[in-house]
Amino acid sequence: MTSPSRLDAILRAMSDPAFYPHDVSRIEIRRTHISAVLLTGQWVYKLKKPKNLGFLDFRKLADRERFCRREAELNGRLSNGVYAGAVAIHEDDGGRLSFGPGGRVVEYAVKMRQLPEEANLARLLESGEFTDDRLQALGGVLAAFHAGALRSPDIDGFGDPELIRFNMEENFEQIGPYVPGLLDADKWEFIRQVSRAFWQDHQDLFRHRVRSGRIRDGHGDLRADHVYLHEGIQIIDCIEFNDRFRYGDTALDLAFLKMDLDRLGFAEAARSLVAFYARAASDPEVYALLDFYAAYRALVRLKVSCMSMDQADEDRRARLQSDIRAYLGLAFRYALSFGRPTLWVFCGLPASGKSTLAERTAAALFMPLFSSDTVRKEDGETPGASVVPIDAGPYRPLLRGRIYARLLNLAMERLRSGSSVVLDATFSESRWRRSAIQLAEDLTTDIVFAHCVCSTATLKRRLAMRDASPGASDARLFHLDEMQKRYEGFDSSFEDTYLRIDTDDTVESCLHILLSGAHALKTKQAERVAGRLR
Repeated sequence: MTSPSRLDAILRAMSDPAFYPHDVSRIEIRRTHISAVLLTGQWVYKLKKPKNLGFLDFRKLADRERFCRREAELNGRLSNGVYAGAVAIHEDDGGRLSFGPGGRVVEYAVKMRQLPEEANLARLLESGEFTDDRLQALGGVLAAFHAGALRSPDIDGFGDPELIRFNMEENFEQIGPYVPGLLDADKWEFIRQVSRAFWQDHQDLFRHRVRSGRIRDGHGDLRADHVYLHEGIQIIDCIEFNDRFRYGDTALDLAFLKMDLDRLGFAEAARSLVAFYARAASDPEVYALLDFYAAYRALVRLKVSCMSMDQADEDRRARLQSDIRAYLGLAFRYALSFGRPTLWVFCGLPASGKSTLAERTAAALFMPLFSSDTVRKEDGETPGASVVPIDAGPYRPLLRGRIYARLLNLAMERLRSGSSVVLDATFSESRWRRSAIQLAEDLTTDIVFAHCVCSTATLKRRLAMRDASPGASDARLFHLDEMQKRYEGFDSSFEDTYLRIDTDDTVESCLHILLSGAHALKTKQAERVAGRLR
């Protein structure tokens, strides 16, 4: 077994440019809690520290060799021409170290090409060079990787709710000793309790993700400093030492990169990347899990920072303490987002596409849906004729008001139980919208208005189709002019809760635009709450 002092001797030898069989421009050593990395200008050599941290065990030379080879193999999935493989470090009878041949093997290293720092994702975002088209390409690369990544019954097991709970609780347990003196105890406790409640309330969603094939052998450590734009998109440094850290929901991988971009101040780029990925992967459900998994990933990084404190010098300890505060703040903000139920209000003229979009959104985010048409008929309010005047029968103003009261009561029941809920109705009068806002304020929940609009020509075409194929709605073409005149516009007071969705586009496109925009709104609402609690 190589001792830490022996590793230091190897690193000293490798600090001499003459050690290498290739040109060396400058040697730099970077250390993490599990590795030592030597950068030479052309090539990088990564050695594994002889440690046992529970979740990894590098004490034996044979295991370090195995994991070096495994690292090169796994990272070939998302890079091209970067990893050269594992190389052996030899010691001759005189104690001289070299890459050999000759002598006995005393250590192994991963050999990989040194990618230019200026090609890193974070650097490119800082300089404005990682544009939307490149973010779209990155989203496509990740979606294709996940679609082709290994899946098996064993890997599916890592999407089981009980294993998700185990990983979550293990994180809590390992961070626990560092809470006194390093973490804000109130925020820490809030994150724990909200995470546990989300896990408890979303068992069906977790199981559905397994059934739909979303549990894969992913990357496991998808951070901005592992993504490069150099001779194509290169993604490096996946987790090789513990399969359990790579296996999981594809949303878990994506959430790590989203969290890291948020930490670096690139929240808008993170939002765009998620939107591009969700479309490319045909996975709108990712929005249901994104913040839960982002909080988990933030705590993983927080844990690594805490563990690194033990052997850090004074300057590094100050940097680590800053990282710990940042990661805890991110996890807290995410917890505020996924821990607060949302009242989704789909509104717009009949035939504007709101009901279709409401149904798709409710299905993607695993939420109950209540529509005015359904509630009206369940309450026994049905028209007495095939064509109903706009203010007659079940559409009389008094009865219409009762239907909205009933919808808001149904929403209140679900929101009080901690569940988000979708309402689908025209909400043509601002007083009904303000009643929805008041409900959200009273229950301290988020609210999103999805205002569905389309051209008059589209409205006429859709309404005309109802004569041949009636649905739940009784609105018809001859109602349109009067409905348009009566529909009250949204004013600026709704700005932080309002999304305008043009449903002349495809349903699929509208769904992704809505989910991305709504996630941004919910993030802003969580940030406001977090700001008040500072």
